[in-house]
Amino acid sequence: MSPDSPTTILRSIFGFPQFRGLQEEAVRHVIAGGDALVLMPTGGGKSLCYQVPALCRRGTAIVISPLIALMDDQVAALRQLGVSAAALHSECDPMAARETAAALARDGLDLLYVSPERLLGGLIERLEARRIALFAIDEAHCVSQWGHDFRPEYRALACLAARFPGVPRIALTATADQRTRADILASLAMPEARTFVASFHRPNLFLAARPKERPRAQLAALLARHQDASGIVYCGSRARTEQVAARLGADGVPAVVFHAGLARAEKEAALRRFRAGEAVVMVATIAFGMGIDRPDVRFVAHLDMPDSPEAYYQQIGRAGRDGEPAEALLLYGIEDIARARHFLARSQAPQSQIPALRARLETMIGLAETGSCRTQTLLACFDERLEGPCGHCDNCLAPRPALDATVPAQQLLSAVYRTGQRFGLRHVVAVLRGEASEAVRRHGHDRLALFAIGRERSAEFWHSVGRAMIAAGALVMGEGYATLALDAGVARPYLRGERIVRIHAPTQAAPAGLAPAGLAPAGLAPAGLALAPARSKGEGALFERLRAWRKQTADAQNLPPYLIFHDVTLHEIATLKPATLAALAQVRGVGAAKLQRYGKALLAALSPG
Repeated sequence: MSPDSPTTILRSIFGFPQFRGLQEEAVRHVIAGGDALVLMPTGGGKSLCYQVPALCRRGTAIVISPLIALMDDQVAALRQLGVSAAALHSECDPMAARETAAALARDGLDLLYVSPERLLGGLIERLEARRIALFAIDEAHCVSQWGHDFRPEYRALACLAARFPGVPRIALTATADQRTRADILASLAMPEARTFVASFHRPNLFLAARPKERPRAQLAALLARHQDASGIVYCGSRARTEQVAARLGADGVPAVVFHAGLARAEKEAALRRFRAGEAVVMVATIAFGMGIDRPDVRFVAHLDMPDSPEAYYQQIGRAGRDGEPAEALLLYGIEDIARARHFLARSQAPQSQIPALRARLETMIGLAETGSCRTQTLLACFDERLEGPCGHCDNCLAPRPALDATVPAQQLLSAVYRTGQRFGLRHVVAVLRGEASEAVRRHGHDRLALFAIGRERSAEFWHSVGRAMIAAGALVMGEGYATLALDAGVARPYLRGERIVRIHAPTQAAPAGLAPAGLAPAGLAPAGLALAPARSKGEGALFERLRAWRKQTADAQNLPPYLIFHDVTLHEIATLKPATLAALAQVRGVGAAKLQRYGKALLAALSPG
């Protein structure tokens, strides 16, 4: 493609009238030959930061990506824009791979997507004879040993500096704290790279966390708020994904399973269904998600707690990429905390990394338990300060007062000790509340002096105290996570009342219908949540007609519908009702190639006849 100005490329190819935030500054820096590290939230427009320079500089841009699904989506999207793009990976059809190699040899590609293994496994020698526009290292947190998706092969990309002197490199990620950023730059040998850090704040994303008490009912309430919408449910194990998906299917919810243990054909079928644009719930382990571009995911639920804020942010970032309101719900329990600590204690990670991994886990526990603005707490993990509460999280919407639980903590620790340190939290709480269950009577715990000492407090309150003591390390869980015991050294000052314990009022005090604006009962709308504009009945009907046209068009090309046009573009078309190709060309997201390819059909779909 002929070199052109970045703003011209942005308008004519991508159909956007102007850059957002730091995009233009990063784009111009790379076009001028500078190295860059770009940190932008999911949906923040990272791809444009290398795609526009790729079309402005001479030669082929090499994009290094960790996932085949991501590569294929990006290539398909660029081809829709009239850009010459291709991918080389292990699942390429042999004939297509030969055609890509031939196009590369004649300098006929604008962008080539490859995995690090493919690049370093022989392709790099062929590239040395070609004109290379730039190298883009996507999902760059994979480079760092401190990142949550560390991939050792990524670190070998440091050789690009010496083998391709003068070729700019741009590393991009949605999640990296200060330590990870420094490690990315050092690992890629990019000491002079300029860092561009956009805000990680997602105003359209509603954050909530709940103790895991009735997870099936809690998930059902979330799904009821998002009927006929797509979403992702993350589980901590492969077996759990199967169980949850089976239950959802039995309840009439269209659910698909994805985890690393599936056969290749099963994974491909699950991805095809999710990408097809239908309303479906993907029940998955963390093996699913990185590089998934579907923009209209309306919710992400965690049925088990992630082990770091970085992993949590990356996963919830898959919701609301189109800028419309979306919801992220975290369900967590004492078993999650115990399991994560158990795995960390047996981790094969280098001992030098264990303190940082432990700190991240404890920060994640604090994020789940916080009674403060959840968005402020999350952004602080990425060294970003949000002035004032966000207004779009559960704690902002229904603040929970802090309670002094110093004495109850003493009582609970004493109850654990007096019952022999061989029972779970439910049993201990039953003793404190004076519940003479069969197990309590059988073990004679109804005769203890502290039996019923906390009868005036709810079970939810005592469970909050128990989680606080587990989070503090005063209580540890046994193998199988079914029993509680004291860590004598940590528990002693709490038992003596030498440490103040504060908890937040149980979340049950919050309104039952807590949810983002537009999804919750009247009066519960968080003021800071970016809402979708009000649309008339006629606009809604026209939008659905456009969606039907898009689905038919996408099916004919075996493409996900969002690669034709995003919902945001269809909404704008339904609102503006352009009557000519010139008017349609002014709609955001309608570039020259799409105008030529779909313009007449779109105008026909708009007409009432």
